[in-house]
Amino acid sequence: MEKRCKKIWGCTIGNCIHVAGIFRFFQLAQECGYNTCFAGTGLAVETILTALPAEKPDYVALSYRLTPHVAANILTILKNKINNVDPHIKWLFGGTAPVCEVASRSGIFEAIFNGEETDDQVIRWLKGDAVLENERSWAGGLIARIHEQQPYPLLRHHFGLPDLKATIEGIKLIAESKTVDVISIGPDQNAQEFFFDPEKMEHGQDGAGGVPLRRSEDLRRLYEASRSGNFPLLRIYSGTNDLMDWAAMSVKELNNAWGAIPLYWYSVMDGRSKRKVEQAITENQQTMAWYGRKGIPVEVNEAHHWSLRGAPDEVAVAVAYLAAFNAKAQGVGDFILQMMWNTPPQIEPWQDLAKMLAKLEMVAMVKDKDFRIWREVRTGLASLSPNPNLAKGQLAASTLLALQVKPHIIHVVGFCEGDHAATPAEVIESCTIVRGVIKNGFTGFPDLTGDRRVQERKKELLDKANRIIEKIGALNPKPGALADASTLATAVKMGLINAPQILKTE
Repeated sequence: MEKRCKKIWGCTIGNCIHVAGIFRFFQLAQECGYNTCFAGTGLAVETILTALPAEKPDYVALSYRLTPHVAANILTILKNKINNVDPHIKWLFGGTAPVCEVASRSGIFEAIFNGEETDDQVIRWLKGDAVLENERSWAGGLIARIHEQQPYPLLRHHFGLPDLKATIEGIKLIAESKTVDVISIGPDQNAQEFFFDPEKMEHGQDGAGGVPLRRSEDLRRLYEASRSGNFPLLRIYSGTNDLMDWAAMSVKELNNAWGAIPLYWYSVMDGRSKRKVEQAITENQQTMAWYGRKGIPVEVNEAHHWSLRGAPDEVAVAVAYLAAFNAKAQGVGDFILQMMWNTPPQIEPWQDLAKMLAKLEMVAMVKDKDFRIWREVRTGLASLSPNPNLAKGQLAASTLLALQVKPHIIHVVGFCEGDHAATPAEVIESCTIVRGVIKNGFTGFPDLTGDRRVQERKKELLDKANRIIEKIGALNPKPGALADASTLATAVKMGLINAPQILKTE
């Protein structure tokens, strides 16, 4: 027997004619497989109750967006007469926040929506998860979480204060806000470089750049702090030394959602460790392979490092390909392509879009059924003004453009980061801004990818990037040369890929 679709019957009540909210709710309900019926605007209680025996709904959705005390009068009449209605019917309410407070006090409604909910939160309720919302109702792995939330992207935000206790308390607040799907823990530089050699730390620099993690138990405390609200996934930087040890510890203690590993960096090239280039590539590849064996996704956060150091756009496109090629060569199954926009800050939006489309097209060449590509976007940190109001506009504008590539993950950069590291309140506010962009711009926004200038620039970048790849491949005639650490190191030393702000290549 075919399963019957649940039915939602609804209307606005009193003399309220505002229908946008209930129409959107019905649209989402239809996407979730419900049968919906909008009965009209401004229906009286008697009209509603008279219609229900013939309609036989599972849910009745009422909407009212006018004066709270009038809503109280209407709902009092409804409550006095609702005893004669089929008790299996569940009642829903939508309105402004003050009216929803009145609706909540009435005790009539199974669920109340005040307009602050995101579409994905409403969808979760419609799918039945919010009734028994606990850790098991939220996917515990990245790919499952992406599928669960489709078509909407996950929101990731970096967080790490220079005090461990404050960071733990902040994670609790962020989790309970349900605004962030993935919290990226930012350790201080001492931890990233010398966690496993603490005697080398300069303790006068404790807390510089993030949270001072000093014991593996510290990571476990961060994870436990996140076990509430929407039970966000956690992930952490790879460390700039001892990447394998960092990987093992982060998966064990933090349930690291995915590994983020460079190909060339955390070496003498950027000064974040003293590893020689070839050594860094080899160890980075080994760490990718470790995650691959565990079936954990990997982000090779490579291309934007070159752009941050002034490399031409074609170099960023070429190394995006190298990053994917190397991840696949190391056995990674799920590859996260992070695309940092607004880098350099003066890049024009159409050129930025062309660069990202070129990266996607290059990386797609290595995609197959065993190597899946997930798109992640983020605003360029250096592009944000220290003026918070201006930066909020920049964050929104950058996000809107980045939606053109249909991201699976949006790495939200706090609007305050041009001035200081984000507090829990600023993390929540930044993600709320981005959720507003998604709400208005995710569906139906004009497609800019076909713009003539964008396409011409994309073709130019692809041509140049492919020539770079060909020249690197020509350094070594053996198969798999593009995943050979010696060949890749030679490509930098020879200047086939280069950036003006690299510190050294030896």
